[in-house]
Amino acid sequence: MTQANDLKAWQQKAQAQTELVLERLLPSEHDKPAKLHEAMRYVTLGGGKRLRPLLVLAASELGDADNAAVEQAMGAIEMVHVYSLVHDDMPPMDNDSLRRGKPTCHVQYDEATALLVGDALQTQAFGVLSRATELPAARQLAMLSTLAKAGGSLGMAGGQAIDLANVGKTMNQAELEEMHGLKTGALIRAAVVLGALACPDLSDEQIVQLDQYAAKLGLAFQVVDDVLDCEADTATLGKTAGKDAGNDKPTYVKLMGLAEARAYAEKLVDEAVASLQPFGSKAAHLLWLAEFVTARKN
Repeated sequence: MTQANDLKAWQQKAQAQTELVLERLLPSEHDKPAKLHEAMRYVTLGGGKRLRPLLVLAASELGDADNAAVEQAMGAIEMVHVYSLVHDDMPPMDNDSLRRGKPTCHVQYDEATALLVGDALQTQAFGVLSRATELPAARQLAMLSTLAKAGGSLGMAGGQAIDLANVGKTMNQAELEEMHGLKTGALIRAAVVLGALACPDLSDEQIVQLDQYAAKLGLAFQVVDDVLDCEADTATLGKTAGKDAGNDKPTYVKLMGLAEARAYAEKLVDEAVASLQPFGSKAAHLLWLAEFVTARKN
């Protein structure tokens, strides 16, 4: 088996593991309120790259991980990510009708249900992450704090607010990077840190080093998103292509041009990869995920 095949096999196995974890951690659609639980499962199961859970898992391979804590972190961060997509797709935000190749939550159900799905997934995530593990209490509290900060007004929600406030406006590169470091980058950084925190033998210094990798990766992911919004079609993306341009949002492509934006993404990935050197071969899957970010088609 070649290295490429080994990595692809790991990705498929990790995605399957994520699906099983989410299936187990989500409420049953047979439990009341059945419609809400059915909608939560509709938006969460059976789709997506699962990049954030895969980053949790790959980071956890660097140390002696608590497996229960790893799986809970994988499930929790994907629930927060999916909640953000459900709310982002609603009419007051991006007003999209397609996500992961199927109707968005408010289209499949209704707007009130979509609001509640997002609310419920977010709180479910923290319930999952607070379940008992073998980790020291301080370590588990750090995991909860990491996810809370990443999802709040100083993280993803704050980045979304800045994004909405700048529709139709011009932003310079520093302003774009501040916005996307929150809107997209915060959860990606949290994923890597959560995986590291699940390993009690990893030091604070090592976690800081990993966070440098994740910060560069988060920005690269958003730059590639902007490129794909211009280059890819709706069928490939699994969501409506050209939405950012249509909504007159500030993007890296609008600022730099297509070729320069893609080159910048590759530069950011190179810098992310350089941060992994101290971890040697144990970081192989983190290295591959960084390369996957620039090579992806959706």
